[in-house]
Amino acid sequence: MKCPKCHFDNPSDSKFCKECGTQLIPPEEISAPTETLQIPMRALKIGSILAGRYKILEELGKGGMGRVYKVHDTEIKEKIALKLLKPEIAEDEQTIERFRNELKIARKVSHRNICRMHDIGKEEGTYFITMEYVSGEDLKSLIKRTGKVPIKEVIKIAKQVCEGLAEAHELGVVHRDLKPQNIMIDEKGKAKIMDFGIARTVEAPGVTQTGVMIGTPDYISPEQAEGEEADQRSDIYSLGVILFEMVTGSVPFKGDTALSVALKHKTQIPQDPRKLNPDVSEDLSRLILICMEKDRERRYQSVEDLLSELTKIEKGIPTKDRIRLKKRPITEKISKVGWKKSVVYGVCVAALLILFIVIGIYLFTERREVINSIAVLPLENLSGDSGQEYFVDGMTDALITQLSQFSGLRRVISRTSAMTYKDIRKPLSEIARELNVGAVLEGTVMKVGEKVRITAKLIEAATERNLGAWDYERDLVDVLALQREVAQVIAKEINVKLTSEEEALLASAYVINPEAHDAYLKGGYFKNKVPAGFKRAVEYFQQAIEIDPTYALPYAGLAAVYVMQSSFGMLLPEEAYPKAREAALKALKIDDTLAEAHLALGAVKKCYDWDWPGAEREFKRALELNPGYERTYRDYARYLSAIGHHKEAIAKAKLALELDPVSIQANDDLGVIFYFARQYDQAIEQLQKAIELDPTWVLAYTYLAMTYREKSMFEEAMTAGQKTGEFAVLMSTLTHAMAGRKKQAQNMLGELTKEWGARMPTFIGAVYAHLGEKDKAFEWLQKGYEQRDFFIHQLKVEPVFDPFRSDPRFQDLLRRMNFPE
Repeated sequence: MKCPKCHFDNPSDSKFCKECGTQLIPPEEISAPTETLQIPMRALKIGSILAGRYKILEELGKGGMGRVYKVHDTEIKEKIALKLLKPEIAEDEQTIERFRNELKIARKVSHRNICRMHDIGKEEGTYFITMEYVSGEDLKSLIKRTGKVPIKEVIKIAKQVCEGLAEAHELGVVHRDLKPQNIMIDEKGKAKIMDFGIARTVEAPGVTQTGVMIGTPDYISPEQAEGEEADQRSDIYSLGVILFEMVTGSVPFKGDTALSVALKHKTQIPQDPRKLNPDVSEDLSRLILICMEKDRERRYQSVEDLLSELTKIEKGIPTKDRIRLKKRPITEKISKVGWKKSVVYGVCVAALLILFIVIGIYLFTERREVINSIAVLPLENLSGDSGQEYFVDGMTDALITQLSQFSGLRRVISRTSAMTYKDIRKPLSEIARELNVGAVLEGTVMKVGEKVRITAKLIEAATERNLGAWDYERDLVDVLALQREVAQVIAKEINVKLTSEEEALLASAYVINPEAHDAYLKGGYFKNKVPAGFKRAVEYFQQAIEIDPTYALPYAGLAAVYVMQSSFGMLLPEEAYPKAREAALKALKIDDTLAEAHLALGAVKKCYDWDWPGAEREFKRALELNPGYERTYRDYARYLSAIGHHKEAIAKAKLALELDPVSIQANDDLGVIFYFARQYDQAIEQLQKAIELDPTWVLAYTYLAMTYREKSMFEEAMTAGQKTGEFAVLMSTLTHAMAGRKKQAQNMLGELTKEWGARMPTFIGAVYAHLGEKDKAFEWLQKGYEQRDFFIHQLKVEPVFDPFRSDPRFQDLLRRMNFPE
């Protein structure tokens, strides 16, 4: 049956168009002829020339937007595809403007698995879009031809689609209408995603209004069905539906109208694909259903994650995720039952419920639920020697780090928050409530000579039930193996499923030099004393390396300290970052699974090399290695903030804060990211929380002063700036300049330049900019560029520079710093 709107040929029993969703009315139901409101669509003759260069070779098909032709471009001498837009679309200037804007974005997406968009043109009042021509068939045709696509082929196609989407999502482009008709399979079996025509950037305001449902009903995500904003997870949902159709031969939801299908995507749980195709493995079925979770927070959060799982399935490695299918509510099941039967059923249900409660109470002590959040409280020093605190705290840190590497644990409370309970006596259930965790681990450590003894007790938070207690004694050379053994036992007790990679990592502990490890632990102890302990930390890490140059951990710790010394202005960038790079690379050469080393290398690439893609790879690798480490989320959030991905940066910073709720730095970082996102009220609120945790925290006052300045609250900015210690002269001078008090600012410039000219030239440039001396401002910005001071890597998003962003010199500076567009 032909659709009256888009002219798509549908099966005769269709009740709505498979292409555009228009309701179809069979000819016999039409009682009288009606006048169509559609503008006749122009057809191009085979052999004719369009726009003086496109020779029409063949009509490939018709869709919701228009006719598609295979043409020969006589200018570039190759075959391309040309989509002739329907008149009702072409006559809408807003729609054409949308195509123009989004074509600019779509053209940036260049990947072997994406059909390249070329241009938009107009000829005799008719608009057309040109794009790469792919010889082959679309995935919808392949599914119809094969019925059920072979599983190996399904995974092969899905991986290619993921790779193409990953490139698009990396550039902030979401497809928003992914469907089999938009995936071409060429003659060599290569998949190419087509038609990013309604794609839009995640960051920039779009031209399509929120509240309008965009997407084809069979493949639409629940959030799009409600007219909400689509993001990369919406594409993941649509891909999940496509996978379902490939393995079963049918879409998961059917209905009489486009609206009814869309509602099913929002409300109904899809059937397990294995019931329709026994060849589908449990892992592949689980993957498809995770993609199709109604709540996008429960789906794969990136196509990289999905691609990783597909690769594991292809190689026969068990996937790490488990999901539970939601059952229909009891009310839904009995809603159609008569009221008399309802009473009978109600009594039966109540009786069964009581029976289950009794059985549950009887079996409670044997029942073990999965616990996905845990806090490791500071281990107690039983040696009686206060000089051993560094060793005991190091053991606490190691256990936290080890547990945070388990992907099955959603939350492992970070060191900073855990350490607030050191020497504090509180009921464990109260601590668990305060930290919002399911289990608490407490224990003791005693180091005597070359032996170390550790006891550990795991408590279930809700019931204070003892889940297990352990007592270990090992030689110091085996301390790493001991830490990993304890972590593995804890994971088993709380029913956390470990992936094969995590189990392999636990088995990889190596014998250490006790003296080197001792020096390393002392370095870690002082590294955590921010920033007063940094110098001592460097000394101990270097001592550990001298004792054992093959020990990876001290190199990673050293790299991290060098990065932090630069961020606190304690070392010049040209000294700090090359040292950090050298230490990080040495650590990774010995052990490439150290998240801390990847983080340090990411910081070097971000702040010193301006290698933004390289920095992101390091941060993502650190997240992959240690998904529960709050510092990873904080560092990645600051990277995302620096390149202008504010929404994602805020989300990552909030995850860090969830893992470390009383961390001064986590609270401070979120406030700084709100500031860069121009969400000034949220920034003030968050920075004040950091100050409440530590009234001496200089960085929080620094950004609080900067936020007040942007809100023209200059007196508040002066007050906050006075509490920034050595930064006070920076804060005061800029505040005077922005408040229009030029004389005061100019009087302070001499002192400012003398004290900070070598360390923070970019900031001095900001002062000159607000004094109206732009040439001077760019002289200092150039110095900041050459010296790579810490302030300049935030140039793209720093609000202080908003007044002269349009200056070509400023744009040239951003270009030279390789900022992604």
